[in-house]
Amino acid sequence: MDNRNKCAACYRQFNKMEHLVEHMRTSYHSAHEPMCGICRKHCRSFESLREHLIGPLPKVECERIFKEQGCDLCLTIFSSRNALHVHREACQFSRGNNMGLTNRMANLGIQDDLKMDSSRARVVALACKMVGGGSDGSLDLCARVCLIDESEKIIFHTYVKPRLPVTKYRYETTGMRPEFLRDAMPLRQVQRKIQDYLCNGEPIWQIRSRAGKARILVGHGLDHDLKSLEVEYPQMMRRDTADYPPLMKSSKLSNSLKYLTKTYLGYDIQTGIQDPYEDCVATMRLYMRMRSQRHKVEDYPLAQDPQNRNNFAAFRQSELERMAPEKMLEISRSDYYCWCLDSSS
Repeated sequence: MDNRNKCAACYRQFNKMEHLVEHMRTSYHSAHEPMCGICRKHCRSFESLREHLIGPLPKVECERIFKEQGCDLCLTIFSSRNALHVHREACQFSRGNNMGLTNRMANLGIQDDLKMDSSRARVVALACKMVGGGSDGSLDLCARVCLIDESEKIIFHTYVKPRLPVTKYRYETTGMRPEFLRDAMPLRQVQRKIQDYLCNGEPIWQIRSRAGKARILVGHGLDHDLKSLEVEYPQMMRRDTADYPPLMKSSKLSNSLKYLTKTYLGYDIQTGIQDPYEDCVATMRLYMRMRSQRHKVEDYPLAQDPQNRNNFAAFRQSELERMAPEKMLEISRSDYYCWCLDSSS
């Protein structure tokens, strides 16, 4: 079989060049995909890369080298065991001592004064904890919310009084009791405070650029949390660990935050009574890890950028079939916004 019909990214082999072109047209391979540090194979997600390295049917040579010199958290390959040991100490996170402190202080209504401050917190993480509403208690009502900055410092943390009656407090996971919500901040007031803080002086309908004053919002399942808070925020300013392609399953389904934290940060969360601060810290750490990746700099990194829309257009079919696989990979662009781009914005 002709190696000329082999994808330069995922190494998939095709019988005809026209099939390879169609594959490149729909796969959106790019420099932003997780990549094996040994054979340089591109994978759609880190879970796919993990399967390639240590899965049920790994590539033998890659598995051998990875076991000796690879970090099982970030999947980076190092030149020696000593270099791996030094790295592993920095790569492994822990829950920290302030988690329990936050739980104990929550009843005091800490950090419920949220003000706009353009000099602070370009990126913030948000997490909510829900109690139950409705006749069977299955309706999620936000009863506690937390916002932190990039340094994991609490910006806002308060109990929330839902609009609807609470019929199930879910004490086993929330630790919530009726008296905690009796004098809690009303949902409308919480919504207004968070909305104003995120927009940071920009009218929400004018937020069109990541380079503006509006803040980047990090979280896990942000659609659900924002809906429960009745907060609207542009998709382009959200960084959701639940639907970020490199952090999703090979089946393109979301991983739980508990799984992501254990697998990529190396510690356990959401054991027993859960704290929104703990979830905020986990999502912020995942975001920072993804943002810190170093990828090839491209002037127009997204497939939807106007400059890239004709890269694999049908009218270029004959030209593309004469192109080397490596050249096709050079003009291929990502179909998702890589968080490493936030470092340069």
